[in-house]
Amino acid sequence: MSTYFPSGAGLAQNRKWYVVDAAGKTVGHLASEVAAVLTGKRNPKWTPFLDMGDHVIVVNARKAMFTGSKATDKVYRRHTLYPGGLRETTVTEMFAKHPERVIELAVKGMLPKTKLGRAMVKKLKVYADAEHPHTAQQPVILNFPSRKNQK
Repeated sequence: MSTYFPSGAGLAQNRKWYVVDAAGKTVGHLASEVAAVLTGKRNPKWTPFLDMGDHVIVVNARKAMFTGSKATDKVYRRHTLYPGGLRETTVTEMFAKHPERVIELAVKGMLPKTKLGRAMVKKLKVYADAEHPHTAQQPVILNFPSRKNQK
């Protein structure tokens, strides 16, 4: 008997496109489900050192939500590389200016911090509203089960 072993040839041509509606979904739960699709963990042919994941389009990022006190307490930090250059932005400010960036940062944090993870994050497209320019790829709607029903 021989074990099936995927090669890296033809991976890009066989990738699927999925659309996820973020309206009413929790940011963390949405990000973990999207990260699983981007890494290819839902693919039965998954291999740890190959990018087996598919493309994911997240729409309605403006309508995603945080639970508990994260909406007021969560802070994004960055540094300008100048002395005293630490900049802080709250989640409410980030949602007002760049709602798609909140989803992108959450998903990026759940991907590997390697060359493979950087390739995976390039397959993520996030849009604040319901319109997206990827209709030519014929994306399939992807529904995740609600956390309330999993208990």
